[in-house]
Amino acid sequence: MRIAVAGGTGTLGHHIVEVARERGHEIVSLTRSSGVDLIAGHGLAARLAGVDAVIDAANITTLSATASTEFFTAVTRNLLAAEREAGVGRHVVVSIVGIDRAPESYYAGKLAQEREVAAGGVPYTIVRATQFHEFAGQMASQTSFAGVVLAPTGTFQPIAARSVAEKLVDVAEGEPVGGTVEIAGPQPESVSDAVRAVVRAGGKRGPVIPVALPMPMLKALRNGAVLPDAGTELRGPTFAEWLAAQ
Repeated sequence: MRIAVAGGTGTLGHHIVEVARERGHEIVSLTRSSGVDLIAGHGLAARLAGVDAVIDAANITTLSATASTEFFTAVTRNLLAAEREAGVGRHVVVSIVGIDRAPESYYAGKLAQEREVAAGGVPYTIVRATQFHEFAGQMASQTSFAGVVLAPTGTFQPIAARSVAEKLVDVAEGEPVGGTVEIAGPQPESVSDAVRAVVRAGGKRGPVIPVALPMPMLKALRNGAVLPDAGTELRGPTFAEWLAAQ
């Protein structure tokens, strides 16, 4: 297959590219370096010629619902328009488990993206995943001040980004479902414990203090909104296994 990947250099995207190449697929990168501007839509038509499937892992780092919605709406509309013109047979996009129960902040943009995909006229599958194992390290770096780490409280069921990439490629290889599938890590974990484990694995011995931080996305971790429902597909490794392998 010829698979185009948007966001192919990110935390998830580079795994998608790696997995797809391991399976013998031809990869088309939708990046600025390849002449593509996802937000403006420039360069997409030429890059999507002959493409069988698009996997969208493009991302923005923001806590603003407005910025998130503007980004994901623009990128998705541009991708879908170019896919319709090129005759691409399937659109696969990564989303997040439980965001309809916490439709705020960054999650508002992902919900808007899902709506665009469903109405976009290209056969599609939305893959909702729980937070990545890498999330704990991101939290540790973002909440570290003068050697003290404020570890968000709550519970999540993290999954390795590599495992999500494998699922996305599985879906791209199959028939579009015209809806959503969900995937999660093998077991629930304490967010603050995971942050502490990452900090200690990095050799730091300063205080790691569990704190109920006020951001809407972190509130969703505390109230269980982004935990998977019963019957969700589970894939390893566990957080401890993943961390030990880093």
